[in-house]
Order: sequence, then structure tokens, then C-alpha cells
Amino acid sequence: MQVTTKEIIYPSSDGQPMAESTIQYKFIVTVKEGCELLFKDDPNVFVAADLLWYPVEGRIDISQAPDTMVIFGRPKGDRLSYIQYREDNVTPQVVFEIRSHNDRQTKMNKKLAFYQRHGVEEYYLYDPERNELEGWQRIEGNLEVIEPMEGWISPRLGVRFELGEDGLEIYRPDGQKFLSYSELDEQRELERQRAEQASQRAEQASQRAEQASQRAEQEAQKAERLAARLRELNIDPDSI
Repeated sequence: MQVTTKEIIYPSSDGQPMAESTIQYKFIVTVKEGCELLFKDDPNVFVAADLLWYPVEGRIDISQAPDTMVIFGRPKGDRLSYIQYREDNVTPQVVFEIRSHNDRQTKMNKKLAFYQRHGVEEYYLYDPERNELEGWQRIEGNLEVIEPMEGWISPRLGVRFELGEDGLEIYRPDGQKFLSYSELDEQRELERQRAEQASQRAEQASQRAEQASQRAEQEAQKAERLAARLRELNIDPDSI
């Protein structure tokens, strides 16, 4: 008798859009890319956005796709989904959700329950329309509300959360803020302009130094000609 086991296929899409508004998409990308840059030099921190996470082996009906999740202890690389038992059973430690205007409270409660049940250490929920930030941290096995969130520093990420006039602001341990693509582009352009201006100033300084050197050389040549003329007249230049 031959026994065969059918391979379980874990879907890579839940059929839901990544974002339902431009502002939601902006913050999802900013958070994801900010976390990516934060750990760009660590090969064992995997960051993903809108990637299906299957926490239970064989259960394709149990999944969630956090807007951003950060997983310590797993290598970077492409994945169709995050199948936990194939990843040394490492649970995503930090997850972010950016709330959509269509998200009902029931849906958000279910997400919180999912993250509670499956071992997430830190969960952050931001509502861009209301500019409200909530957070939960696992304490003694339970996700407990973080109060206050303003100025809170993530134990895992080391980042600080603030709420500014333009929305959520996240600051790296070195004080640099997570930036959107447009802000990064503006920053690169500003740095390019500063570098160009510095190069121009250095070039101008070099030209001034060259001109001063040429004037000094001309003065030296003039003095030498005058000394030669005095010697022709039997006058010692050093005696004048």
C-alpha cells in the first residue's frame, strides 16, 4: 500500500487591496521602508508589507496580512507568503496597521485578537484620518495597552512615536525621521544642492588661492628685476 500526502498550497493573496486611499498607502509605505532602512545592514531582520502570514501549519484558513511586519531572526529575501512553520516557527514580533476609512471596529478587534493569539510582541495601529495612534505591548503573555503612546519608544525597534500636525512621525534611534518617498527625494535633492554648493565654494577658494599665488609670484619677479637693476647701478639692494 502506498500512502501519499497532498501538498498544502498556501495562497499568496487574500484578494484584498493593499490600501484603500492615498493617505493610507503613504503611511504604509513610509513605515515599511523606514523599518527596512533601519535594519538594512542586519541580514537576519525580515520586513514585509501586506504579506500573508500563516501562523498554524496546515491551516490556510488562519492568516493575516499586516500592513507592515518586522521579524527578527529570519533572513531577508523574497517570499510569496510568510509560512511560520517553514521559518523556524518564528512569530513576527512587531506589526503595524494603518486604518482605512472603511475599517469597522469589529474588523480591528479581530486583528487585535489574532495578534494576541499568535504571539505578536508589539502591535501599533494608526488612524490617519483622525491622527490617532494606539499601541499594545505583550506583558506576561498578554497584549496590554500602551499609555501614553506619545513619545513611546519601541523596545524592539528602538524608534520613537510622535503625532505631528501632518500625522504620525516615527524617529530612529539616531534622531532621523522616517520619510516618505517624496520627502526622501526632496532630501536627496537638497543634499545634492548642498554638495554642489560646497563644491562651488571649494572651487572658488581654489581659484582665489591660485590668484593670490600668481600675484605673489608677480611681485617676486618684479622685486627681482628691481634688484637686478640696482646691482647694474652698483647699488646693493640689501642696503636700501
